[in-house]
Amino acid sequence: MKQEADVDRLVRQRIRALRHSRGWSLDTLAERSFLSPSNLSRIETGARRIALDQLIPIARALDASVDQLIEPTDDADVVIRPRQVHERGMTVWALANNRAPNGLSVAKMRITTPAPPAEEAGVHPGRDWFTVLTGTAELRLGDRLIIVEAGDAAEFSTMIPHAIGAHGRVPVEVLTILTNDGQHAHLPA
Repeated sequence: MKQEADVDRLVRQRIRALRHSRGWSLDTLAERSFLSPSNLSRIETGARRIALDQLIPIARALDASVDQLIEPTDDADVVIRPRQVHERGMTVWALANNRAPNGLSVAKMRITTPAPPAEEAGVHPGRDWFTVLTGTAELRLGDRLIIVEAGDAAEFSTMIPHAIGAHGRVPVEVLTILTNDGQHAHLPA
């Protein structure tokens, strides 16, 4: 029973927090979920149990899934000390686990070698994005070599042969967001 009460309290908190983050009053959420404001107030305060036939329209109105509202809050999904993987002049720290939204991967990379020539650069569907944390990066896009300084970011089509390297053989650290295709192409298995 304690676990059920904890989940119930968590769902109430999430509903209220999502409503507040959108700047909505109870009336606005009521209008969008086709429930009465007083019913929603009792749900948020715990004066009324949340029924599935109420949870679905509330989730829909908040542009969330029922799964997102009831997802547990254990620490299994928190990455505190990411595992390092060393490969080909690069160290990678995966900062998001398999449950990242939309299948995106987030990683920090420390690169010590220059960008390879165009004929060694890879391609995959989609777009990649990175920002330089420290150092200076070389972004190889086909025959072009673009210098990206610390604090700057780059987004580019990944159908162009591309690679990231360290400019002047001074290590560069980047934070990158990759799609599934980018993850398979750039991150060690």
